[in-house]
Amino acid sequence: MKLSLVFAFLLTAALYASAGFGGGSTYTALLAVSGASFYVIPIVSLLCNICVVTGNSIRYFKAKLISLSDIWPLFVLSIPAAFLGGRLNVPEALFIGLLCVALFIAGGRMVLSQTEAHDASQGLRNNPVICALIGGAIGFYSGIVGIGGGIFLAPVLYKLRWGRAQEIAAACSMFILVNSMSGLGGQIMKALELDHLPEILPYTPLIIAVIVGGTIGNIISIRFLKPKYLRRITGMLILAVAIRLVIKWVGLMAIYMA
Repeated sequence: MKLSLVFAFLLTAALYASAGFGGGSTYTALLAVSGASFYVIPIVSLLCNICVVTGNSIRYFKAKLISLSDIWPLFVLSIPAAFLGGRLNVPEALFIGLLCVALFIAGGRMVLSQTEAHDASQGLRNNPVICALIGGAIGFYSGIVGIGGGIFLAPVLYKLRWGRAQEIAAACSMFILVNSMSGLGGQIMKALELDHLPEILPYTPLIIAVIVGGTIGNIISIRFLKPKYLRRITGMLILAVAIRLVIKWVGLMAIYMA
């Protein structure tokens, strides 16, 4: 286990925890670039996600920013869909391709997004059918790739004028937590069937690193840069990793097409 990878996970956890997210897409990308088995990547990434976002969710609950009566429609289909996505055995080329899409969306959003605030009464919070369908679609995609799905849900909720910025961050935090748990269940069952579960043990230091990093992000937040600059720097790093993964994806596709 390279020390640089451990440090990268710690830094990623601190950055994402300070913004209310788990960092699953970046953990997954870092593991893929490092050459980890794509059967192991989603499990390690989801475990790290859960460790980081649990603290965020507790913080939002204490601040009374999470209302189960408001967020349950987002979960009703996403939880089973994330499990099914995690159980699905996809080719490595498809896995890397889907991950690249997730990274470009996440990185682009961080680089270009502006802070927004909306009145929930003007939005679609009270339309449980639409919220359930959105949650189910995002949950299934996230389960396949091994992320929590917050990077997809947040911009959708902003577009739908679901609520204020803090409420959306809180909803996404809970969404990441429950879908990471559900997706992890599916991924573990798949790994057991394919006898890949023992391969996870060498990555234990990464889980410890994100617990430390997530705690740092939650306690001190990141005070050395303004949030908008922090988002943009993180987004550019994600896009750089995404470009490296595209190169890997092209190589896999060349082998597949040969």
